Amino acid sequence: MVRPKTCRRVHGEPNCTVFKPAGIPSAALEQVTLAMDEFEAVRLADLEQLYHEEAAKKMNVSRQTFGRILENARKKIARVLVEGLALRIGGGVVERVEVRSFTCGGCGHIWQEPFGTGRPAACPSCGGSDLFRSDCRNP
Repeated sequence: MVRPKTCRRVHGEPNCTVFKPAGIPSAALEQVTLAMDEFEAVRLADLEQLYHEEAAKKMNVSRQTFGRILENARKKIARVLVEGLALRIGGGVVERVEVRSFTCGGCGHIWQEPFGTGRPAACPSCGGSDLFRSDCRNP
């Protein structure tokens, strides 16, 4: 019997939901869909550079499930880049977590923290303490 899928947490929305090669009409392109949990896995592993165990906790899944989600996402992204396809981001069963954005005044790193977790003590990138709230869509 198949185990029910746990709700995956995502901590933000993509700024853009469709990417395509320049100069080719959308109607002429095959489209690949990257689910929101796949987008979140790529964000956590590749952009935030979190260990899989830590990223899995943030998404409310096991480390093994996180690895499978990330592997599927990377295959889709590679296919889009290699074959010149369109990429649409969206869909999937997810729980959106309200977040606050912070910027490090020292190194410029921007990251998000869930509401209710308190003010971060240090930048996760450089360890600096010169932090301020920001809107990551308009840094």
